[in-house]
Amino acid sequence: MSHPLPTTPAHRANSDLPSAVSAAEERFIAANPKSMRRAEEAARSLPGGNTRTVLHYTPFPVTIVSGEGAVLTDLDGHLYTDFLGEFTAGLYGHSNPILKKAISEALASGVVLGGPNPYEAQLSALICERFPSLDRVRFCNSGTEANLYAVSAARLFTGRDKVLVFRGGYHGGVFYFGEPLSPINAPFDFIVGRYNDIDGTGKLIEKEGKALAAILVEPMLGSGGAIPARRDFLQMLRDKAEQHGIVLIFDEVMTSRLAPGGLQEHHEVTPHMTALGKYLGGGMTFGAFGGRQDIMRRFNPYEADAVSHAGTFNNNVLSMAAGLTGLRDIYTPEAAQGLNAIGESLKADINRRAKKHGIPFQVTGTGSILAFHFQSGAIACAEDTWPHSAAERERLEGLRKLLHLDLLSAGFYVARRGFLSLSLPLTEDDYRAFADAVEEFMVVREPILSADAATVQI
Repeated sequence: MSHPLPTTPAHRANSDLPSAVSAAEERFIAANPKSMRRAEEAARSLPGGNTRTVLHYTPFPVTIVSGEGAVLTDLDGHLYTDFLGEFTAGLYGHSNPILKKAISEALASGVVLGGPNPYEAQLSALICERFPSLDRVRFCNSGTEANLYAVSAARLFTGRDKVLVFRGGYHGGVFYFGEPLSPINAPFDFIVGRYNDIDGTGKLIEKEGKALAAILVEPMLGSGGAIPARRDFLQMLRDKAEQHGIVLIFDEVMTSRLAPGGLQEHHEVTPHMTALGKYLGGGMTFGAFGGRQDIMRRFNPYEADAVSHAGTFNNNVLSMAAGLTGLRDIYTPEAAQGLNAIGESLKADINRRAKKHGIPFQVTGTGSILAFHFQSGAIACAEDTWPHSAAERERLEGLRKLLHLDLLSAGFYVARRGFLSLSLPLTEDDYRAFADAVEEFMVVREPILSADAATVQI
């Protein structure tokens, strides 16, 4: 149950961004009274009615009550085709029968068992087989934890303190290097470089090399705008890390799904350690970190100098069973190749339509992880997408809000920032309808999208 985009001449004549956003918000509020009441009630016990910041948007988020396949239903009865895919964790959709069976069987055998279970050894073996950098792996509960342990392991292994990261990088709730830097980041000694800048980053590593414990990098910026790394950039990081005894960590929490063995396999650049998470838990809570045997041996309890890696739910049976079943039986190498090929086609289709209409708009990303940008021209790093003034920032936020509300109204669920993550249950008809809805937005909102496009450089 969706509400079509405004297509009357009166709406088309409205080329003022603030007015268009205001009208879209009014339509949204009128269509979602139950979600609005739920948001108001939740705010009595949760700050802002929210316990996961990325799910917040104004005027309030719709409350999702169920999911089936690739379709979500909200509290007011609206249906949405899900193009967010739980920020890459929802790879399998919302009701895969193979996963449901595995989870039900694990649940029937008992939870919180307080000991090793049969699933974890099988899942760890499969993950080590799939991802080239992993001699050994340890499980945890989120991508944030995975990166925290990977960085800590690198500092332990090298005896050094500093960590090189990149602007636009997101490695979890306490590892965010956007604009501005997060004030609640973990208190490591971070050096922040420019993504895809081979010369500048190379010089930075030469300057700081003896103090660097780790280089932490996403082989494609995920939350930072789905901006792929250049292969020669990643290879330079690997070469410099080898030269200076630095631990190169690939954060593949999101990107591990973009090829059978992650982007490290795709680019043929093998890091020393890898952080994993998201879909690898089969929809359950999950994180993992691993790498070379000589680094990971310190987590072996049989070693005399072992360090503790605790976590009540590190090997919880639901995550282990779902993760094993999903990776072994559903997201096979062939399935990974197929889904990511579809994502490349969707990206090309929408970009072709934007070019046809002469709209300053593009889709970036790789395979099944994509993002919208209200600009033309190449995007190589996060700074290429950051506004240069308060006016540009206000305009960009308004355009993102308008697109998001228009797509919700048309029955498509995406992130407010324009982030997309495809899932296996999506169909050819879904992809076609989604591309049509984005093109409809371009046509209906063309006066707004084109206004001052020549002078707005974001």
